[in-house]
Amino acid sequence: MSMQVARLDDVCEINPRMPKTLADDDVATFLPMAAVSEDGHIDFEEQREVREVKKGYTYFERGDVLVAKITPCFENGKATRTISLNTAVGFGSTEFHVLRAGKGIDRSYLFHMIWNSKFREVGAKNMTGSAGQRRVPADFLKRLEIPLPPLDKQRRIAAILDKADALRRERRRAIELLGSLTQSIFFEMFGHTGEDILNWGEPVPLSELAEIGSGITKGRKLNGQTTRQVPYLAVVNVQDRRLDLTTVKTIEATEEEISRYRLQRDDLLLTEGGDPDKLGRGTLWAGEITEAIHQNHIFRVRAKSTSLLPLFLSWLVSSPYGKKYFLSVAKQTTGIASINRTQLSAFPTVLPPIDLQRRFVSLANAAAVEGRRSSSSLSGIVFLFSSLQQRAFSGEL
Repeated sequence: MSMQVARLDDVCEINPRMPKTLADDDVATFLPMAAVSEDGHIDFEEQREVREVKKGYTYFERGDVLVAKITPCFENGKATRTISLNTAVGFGSTEFHVLRAGKGIDRSYLFHMIWNSKFREVGAKNMTGSAGQRRVPADFLKRLEIPLPPLDKQRRIAAILDKADALRRERRRAIELLGSLTQSIFFEMFGHTGEDILNWGEPVPLSELAEIGSGITKGRKLNGQTTRQVPYLAVVNVQDRRLDLTTVKTIEATEEEISRYRLQRDDLLLTEGGDPDKLGRGTLWAGEITEAIHQNHIFRVRAKSTSLLPLFLSWLVSSPYGKKYFLSVAKQTTGIASINRTQLSAFPTVLPPIDLQRRFVSLANAAAVEGRRSSSSLSGIVFLFSSLQQRAFSGEL
């Protein structure tokens, strides 16, 4: 027996009009695009009088489903239910489409139909407009066909997806807590403020304790030298206390360059800049890829002193103490901040007793092991959730 399908505009109202009965002094919830998470929920609500928002914004009611229409918000999954709204009505960005469920479709089931990767793939192919301003048109939503089992089955499907999503979010939260645990250990052992940290003695310039170098430059002249392809890390691969190796590019390099720039275990990788809050962003290299080298916009810090442990240095650099130093010396233009090798070399490095550093490393490594275990579990949960969503969208759940 084939699954019943229905067009969205047959089972829900799309972008319903604002009623004329709203009073100007009524209080409404206001949701800018930033208030809607890519995780499918509302991060924050603002409250405004209707007179402030009734013109130039998108009207919706508690229980409606919102989905971003503009790139890249649509592709990134910005959509949400509004059942928990603090007011009966709301207004939001004009870049939202509003879907109001009819009698034949469950609101949570409707939400999951438009908040999954399969729907986003189809929607992205139907966008209109110029680059950077492409949008999902309302007509696409109206004619989109979705599986429509009986209401009781819709509710069961939505409940299954809600449980899988809750498990996914709980595991992510656990991983975040593990990260904050290590930070709390660092603060407890070495201090939080600059004054606390400086109690460990007179700081030493980082260049006296470590070798500091930048990486290979793209587009340099090779003048016919023999080269071979090797993986290299770009800025996008170096995140705050973690590596993102989802996409690693390769580059043509000579044997001399490979030898000079090859990463070694416990090298600290730091980006030279970007947003001001990203100064001091970096992580340790653990030999994840054989014979990898790094880009010139990444600094490599290789500890050479037995009085300094790389993992302690990594957390010191990214601590409020470290970030305050980098902000004080960085070159800043139009919201972008950067540091150079000289400024990094002068980083005032404190040296607590090595036994205390070892104790911190032991505790941090234990938290990292648990974090990797949780991350592996999360990957499985994310795959399961995505699979369930796609099966639901295809009418197979």
